[in-house]
Formats: sequence, structure tokens, C-alpha cells
Amino acid sequence: MSDFWHMGGYAFYVWTSYGIGFLVLMIGVIKPLMLQKKILRELVLKRQRNQRVSKS
Repeated sequence: MSDFWHMGGYAFYVWTSYGIGFLVLMIGVIKPLMLQKKILRELVLKRQRNQRVSKS
């Protein structure tokens, strides 16, 4: 098991690559979700403004 974690002396590079890859994948998931939330919030505010204007 120790050999697995050490990876023949290349553990730092291998685990760093895995970490960076994981980080990039997580950004690829989280960023669109944040953007979607922002867009939906803006649409709700725009709809509320339009309803106020149409009632006046």
C-alpha cells in the first residue's frame, strides 16, 4: 500500500495532477450553477419591476 501512495517517487506530481483535475471539474459544475442562480434572480426582479409598472 505504501508503494501505491508513493507511486515510485512521482507521488507529488500524480496527486497534484489529480487535485488540479478535480478542481477544474468542480469549477465546471459550480460555476454554471452560480450563473443560473444569478440569471433566475435577475429575471424575478425584472418581472417584479414590470408588474409594478403595468399596475401604475
